[in-house]
Amino acid sequence: DRADRTLPCLVSRARQGSFNMTHATDAPATRPWRLYGTASSLYTAKARSYLIKQGVPFESCAAGESHFRNEIVPRISRWIIPVVEHDDGAIVQDGSDIIAHFESKGPTRYPAYPNTPLHALIGQIFEFFGGEGLLRPAMHYRWNFDAVNRDFLSVDFPLGLAPTGAPPELKAGIFEMASARMRSAMASFGVSQETIPTVEVAYAEFLRLFEAHLEGSPYLLGGRPTIGDYGLIAPLHAHLGRDPYPATIMKRTAYRVWRWTERMNATAQDAGEYGRPPEELFPADAVPATLKALLRFIAEDYLPEVRAYVAFTNAWLAERPDLAPGTNGLDRPQERRIGEVEFVWRGHSVRVGVVPYRLYLLQKVQDVAERASPADRADMHALLTETGLSDLLTLQTSRRVERVNNLEVWGDLK
Repeated sequence: DRADRTLPCLVSRARQGSFNMTHATDAPATRPWRLYGTASSLYTAKARSYLIKQGVPFESCAAGESHFRNEIVPRISRWIIPVVEHDDGAIVQDGSDIIAHFESKGPTRYPAYPNTPLHALIGQIFEFFGGEGLLRPAMHYRWNFDAVNRDFLSVDFPLGLAPTGAPPELKAGIFEMASARMRSAMASFGVSQETIPTVEVAYAEFLRLFEAHLEGSPYLLGGRPTIGDYGLIAPLHAHLGRDPYPATIMKRTAYRVWRWTERMNATAQDAGEYGRPPEELFPADAVPATLKALLRFIAEDYLPEVRAYVAFTNAWLAERPDLAPGTNGLDRPQERRIGEVEFVWRGHSVRVGVVPYRLYLLQKVQDVAERASPADRADMHALLTETGLSDLLTLQTSRRVERVNNLEVWGDLK
């Protein structure tokens, strides 16, 4: 859902509801942070869930606010969400960077980054896969079921983008423009008439596997949320658990997954049906069989795309040997795609846009392994070999993706 990333700011002022959050000490909330996004935004869902679970006092603000357009957009160089802004003027853009920012200030209520090697690696894999690898079902189930979804979306989208008190015709125009852009963008994620039946089968398989895993624990890695949960909540709340058509599928076929989406937007552990388990991760860095099954799913469903991404990017970089570090090589630096690549996904030839941001998240997986001891790296390699994901540790581009002034740019040659 690149509406979160590229949709132009169309409106002057709007407001979403706010969360009356408090710290775990029940001290009065001051809400020094403002989260700019929309209720329908996949990437906003990731940041919002994190702030809620950590008890960070914040106010939820619509991206249509004039302050966002006039003050924040010029500072971050493009219209993109989510963004958090502090009372002192500090801003952080991007869901992954927002989480990293608050984690660096620690301690947090539920540390997002596990301190054991396998859990740390798995957490980053699911952050990567959740926000990027589930875009096909997210886009399909939002935009290809107008008979059920359209009435909801036609109200939901303008609430985050239209001015307060805007006339119905303006709201309708905003929705039609956003809808047209997103429907057109579906093809760049591999959604087509040919692939739709397979998209639905693959998503049903994912729901079945995640449902089975959640039978034994309230969160991905045990009794509290981690970075992997925040990656998954992005599509599983904003699109697949909230839009009417896919929400019905989730409630009917994967009740525990739907309850997990509720849990990820609750301030406390919210796991009473599990007997109030300890707020701890699986002991001894354990990886249950149900979690290995989910990793195998990622290997089948998403690894082919990652391979294609890396190969295309390395060829693209090889054609630009003089590209200066700290730049992205694009005529318009605020753009995100560097091209398109074709690959085979579950028997279909699909063509998708290549977005370096995905490689930024892939690097986070590899950085966990790089920081690990030789013994821990051997354990990581063994796990990923068993589950078909060992390539995640070796698929690297010739230059790192860095984020400078809220833009993805290229680092020095390795």
